[in-house]
Amino acid sequence: MSVSVMDGVSDSIVVEQSDGICVVRLNRPRVGNAISAEMFEKLGDVFGEIDADDRIRVAVLTGTGDRAFCAGADLEEFIPTLTGGNLGAVIPDPSKRIFSDVYTPIIAAVNGACIAGGMELMLGTDIRLAAEHATFATPETRLALVGAGGTVSRLARQVPWAVAMEMLLTGAPIDAHRAREVGLVNRVVPAADLLDEALRLAESICAAGPLATRATKEIVVKGAAMETPFGIEAELAGRVFGTEDAVEGPRSFVERRAPRFEGR
Repeated sequence: MSVSVMDGVSDSIVVEQSDGICVVRLNRPRVGNAISAEMFEKLGDVFGEIDADDRIRVAVLTGTGDRAFCAGADLEEFIPTLTGGNLGAVIPDPSKRIFSDVYTPIIAAVNGACIAGGMELMLGTDIRLAAEHATFATPETRLALVGAGGTVSRLARQVPWAVAMEMLLTGAPIDAHRAREVGLVNRVVPAADLLDEALRLAESICAAGPLATRATKEIVVKGAAMETPFGIEAELAGRVFGTEDAVEGPRSFVERRAPRFEGR
């Protein structure tokens, strides 16, 4: 697979493409492929280019290494912006979330821990394969935060209500087999086979009619009518991010101590 000619991609996001398939790899393994602000912006740019390029039929999203798909946002970088009452800096259009307007099919190859912001990314994809050791968690409420990047709105529509609520309200992780059982991922495969399996699945999609494939996804996405739920999510999450607790939660995490929440 040859390196892509796409411009503007930093070392934190590696892009390769071949035969209609584009592999996008989150590339910060030392920090669990956590997403920086610059990385988040570039990821949007990359998928915008993918969606505009009719030579690319399928995208595969994964992470570098076997520790994590994505451990979430880089808290030390993102939280000052969010808790400063500027949620709009991260979510400029409250009716949209990551991959909302991408109609090129996206396969997630979840190669390890998928946490918080990692869940936000994965929930915006269409088909998911998970390595056997992968785990999934939405721990935002434990830090007095809200999964405002689409997690709250998407998760409750993609798995049974009770499963979504347990994940969202307790923050407790589930393993790959449980994720498969509840329909969060399509299949679980050995870690060594993960990318190959994702590429085989991508090749099967490439064998279908490109216009029909893209139109089918667009019909499903637009038919889901997520704009209103996303708007509600952004409004209510914005109130939470402006509280003292929302400052204390991430600070306690960074300082590796128990949080002291005051409910204000």
